Amino acid sequence: MLAPSAFAQSLSAFVAQNIGAGKKQRARQSMLCGMIASLILGAVMAYVSFFHGDILAAIFSKDGEVIFAAADYLKAYAIDTFMVCFLFCFIGYFNGCGRTTFVMIQGLIGALAVRVPASFIMANLPEVSLFKIGLATPISTVVQMVLCVTYFVLMLKKEKKHAERLSEV
Repeated sequence: MLAPSAFAQSLSAFVAQNIGAGKKQRARQSMLCGMIASLILGAVMAYVSFFHGDILAAIFSKDGEVIFAAADYLKAYAIDTFMVCFLFCFIGYFNGCGRTTFVMIQGLIGALAVRVPASFIMANLPEVSLFKIGLATPISTVVQMVLCVTYFVLMLKKEKKHAERLSEV
């Protein structure tokens, strides 16, 4: 999560500078570049977490049960490492555009309306496991991604309408 988080913070500043300079296309391209670069790092972590979570867990504990449980959870975490590469770059982009209220709202929806209830539901399934409970995070990320893509498309449409009105004048 550190790499996507760093990309989000960097993108926020870069996008704000480019928006301020009137280079909206460059700001959007930087978001795409951030997503690609972040995805490369995310893919490595996803692979290690999914297939070698036991090795990662063994760094912190020698207890076999703890290592098994952590490795089980890390499989769900691995799924999320792919998606947060996109989500965090969207968040950095929107922050750079000054759309911080949307960032807050989508974060609250993801955490309170999706992740917490999904964790509760998964924890109450028969044969509960940390993998199943951990799936609440990628489920939340999917919802947040849908919100971000929708908001991004709406922003583009609004910019296009604004540009058309200016060209008519």
